[in-house]
Amino acid sequence: MPNIVIRGTSLSSPYPFDPTYGYSLTDLLAVEPPVGPPDFGEFWRARFARALQTSPRTSLTDTGRSVNSWRIMDLTYLSTGDTEISGWALVPENGVPPKRGFIAGHGYGGRTEPDIHLPFQDAVIFFPCLRGLGRSVHKEYPADPNRHVVHEISDPHRYVLGGCVDDLWLAVSALLEVFPSTAGSVGVLGVSFSGGITALAAPWDSRIARAHVEVPTFGHQTLRLSLPTVGSGAGVQAAAKTQPLEVARTLGYFDAAIAARHMRVPIHLACACFDPAVAPPGQFAIHNAVPPNLRELTVLTAGHHPFPGLGDQEADVLARIHTFFSK
Repeated sequence: MPNIVIRGTSLSSPYPFDPTYGYSLTDLLAVEPPVGPPDFGEFWRARFARALQTSPRTSLTDTGRSVNSWRIMDLTYLSTGDTEISGWALVPENGVPPKRGFIAGHGYGGRTEPDIHLPFQDAVIFFPCLRGLGRSVHKEYPADPNRHVVHEISDPHRYVLGGCVDDLWLAVSALLEVFPSTAGSVGVLGVSFSGGITALAAPWDSRIARAHVEVPTFGHQTLRLSLPTVGSGAGVQAAAKTQPLEVARTLGYFDAAIAARHMRVPIHLACACFDPAVAPPGQFAIHNAVPPNLRELTVLTAGHHPFPGLGDQEADVLARIHTFFSK
């Protein structure tokens, strides 16, 4: 297994390809995001308007458990297409209406529990499992990431990622329905899969005040199709071989780097220089597309891969987002 040195750290690479893809940090910061179809903004604004017509009918059920001054609740709400979304909520135990709230996403592996380590004990945090994944398993959507990511990929109006963006928007609706005191101070946290979903969702939803994405996927789809990868990206590449025109058309509307050009809220991005599952040039394409006055960047040594110092890196990201969301 070859060793690759990134930012002074030696990484053992068991992959049959170079997870840096030959890009230096300078190269990554120079990746040009794609332009996208001319009706990209119209497509997403119309989708957002339709999503807001759904009443989330939010339900919170006390589990009887507490942690770090939060009460752990079971969460359910309704998303588009009468899709029930389930997850968890952390609600401050002091009974004071929270002044801010967060929607915390998950990777393509789904979620089995809420993140109790987040530095927002004064906030309510919703942890929805997006459709077909984790607690939101659904007969219509495959749970396997390689199959989920290509579900209805030939039709941009039916593609599952659009439904997942709806789920995030409806999570905001659910949060505001139960905790109206958080209006104006709603943050979104996305990692990997949900990082890409957050980048697709945030530009169109004025209810979101700030966002954080870590090793976000779905950036620069053309590059994503051309670079070797592990994970869900391999599923998309396989679909593109059998339906090249249909897949290319749909992915033009589901490119997180194109959406990032439309970003209107401050966003913190944590992007990796080495990542076998989400190619770094795609991650940095998202960063590079955000208007400079709205973006903050933390450069990570690696994503989706263990390395010496990973714990320190994770602690650094937590400290940075604590500061970012305190502004």
